[in-house]
Amino acid sequence: MQSKAQIDQSLLTRCEAKDIPGVVAMAATGSEVIYQGAFGKRDLGKDDPMTTDSVFWIASMTKAITCAAGMQLVEQGKLALDEPIGKLLPDLASPQVLEGFDASGEPKLRPAKKPITLRQLMTHTAGFAYDMWNGDIGKFLEKTGTPGIISCQNAALKTPVMTDPGTRWEYGTNIDFVGKAVEAVSGKKLDAYLRDNLFTPLGMNDTGFKITDEMRKRLVGMHARGPDGALAPMPFELEQAPEFHMGGGGLYGTAADYIKFTQMILNKGRGNGNQVLKPETVALMGQNSIGDLTMGKMTTVLPAYTNDVDLYPDIVKKWGLSFMINTAKTPEGRSAGSLAWAGLANTYFWIDPARNVSGVILMQLLPFADGKALETFAGFERGVYAGLDAGSGQRAA
Repeated sequence: MQSKAQIDQSLLTRCEAKDIPGVVAMAATGSEVIYQGAFGKRDLGKDDPMTTDSVFWIASMTKAITCAAGMQLVEQGKLALDEPIGKLLPDLASPQVLEGFDASGEPKLRPAKKPITLRQLMTHTAGFAYDMWNGDIGKFLEKTGTPGIISCQNAALKTPVMTDPGTRWEYGTNIDFVGKAVEAVSGKKLDAYLRDNLFTPLGMNDTGFKITDEMRKRLVGMHARGPDGALAPMPFELEQAPEFHMGGGGLYGTAADYIKFTQMILNKGRGNGNQVLKPETVALMGQNSIGDLTMGKMTTVLPAYTNDVDLYPDIVKKWGLSFMINTAKTPEGRSAGSLAWAGLANTYFWIDPARNVSGVILMQLLPFADGKALETFAGFERGVYAGLDAGSGQRAA
């Protein structure tokens, strides 16, 4: 039986070895939190210990929340998954495909063969890319003076697609447009929409794009792993007065809040006594939405920010709205058909409907897919499943 003490020990050991600066981990069934722990420091440059209510930049863990908001509006008939989204978002009305660069380094563009749909945006098949994994989009940004997405400037969204919509899975800025679509049909800014329709109903009172004074007291510092493997604090904070709220990666929050979101998914749309999504919507969000396409390896072009990302290389991975779906059982014990994703600063979550369990593990260091962080995550997840397998009579409490 992997007891709470054993999970505690594995996480503590990682922090004491300086493999990671600090960590908060939580696991839950649909009805109760079955593990929580906090170890290490919030910031290696200070003395504050990590606490379970510490606030992290959860980055791309924002995506599933933004898509849940989008799916609420699909339920209401205000958005449609398979209609051209350009009718609603003029910037996407006539997408251009980047076909490389001419002899003088100017981008070569052609009109896309098909319109972009909301489903393609939610599944990363619309063609948009991130400059961390696609050198061509990086070159385009540089050549045209277009700001990077992390600037949260509207100009950052004016980029071409890398492929015709619907033809390939490529991770990118897609979900930022889902956020724009939510704003367009709800008449609210994304922060207000999420607060009113997801965060308040679910009791997620420590999650938002803006770091409040109360959150700042518990904010975790960012760290960078140097070439020698050592960790050092680094200054990092998202723009606090952004031109647009980054639906693809702008949220700050706590493990306790995010576990409430994962429990809502386990409970088929219900959380904190409120039904925020219909059961059939949650079922749809957890199904393969990319057909015969598969999620491929993400090869870094900016190694300071991310390593290569090749999670479970031996398992075919599909994409839902908007989760990674593993099609076979993982070595840690996650069931086939589970949902998961992550954030750039090494924050991770998974939702296993078959076993009625979910987990969240938050660290704050770059580059993404850090080997030590992934080992920490795997150890935590193994511990959670060992606890479940030992029977609910003596579950890790």
